Amino acid sequence: MSFLRDLWGFFMTRKKYWLAPIIIVLLLLGLLIVFGSSSALAPFVYTLF
Repeated sequence: MSFLRDLWGFFMTRKKYWLAPIIIVLLLLGLLIVFGSSSALAPFVYTLF
């Protein structure tokens, strides 16, 4: 949790708001890879591509 707090503080002090969509997309892709490889949702994830 401290990483997220530090990241939020970085956004607020440096005004790097354009990084937020990039980080969100990377997190969503990471979650998609995790769910696609190790769960019962894998067949449904593969139909997206």
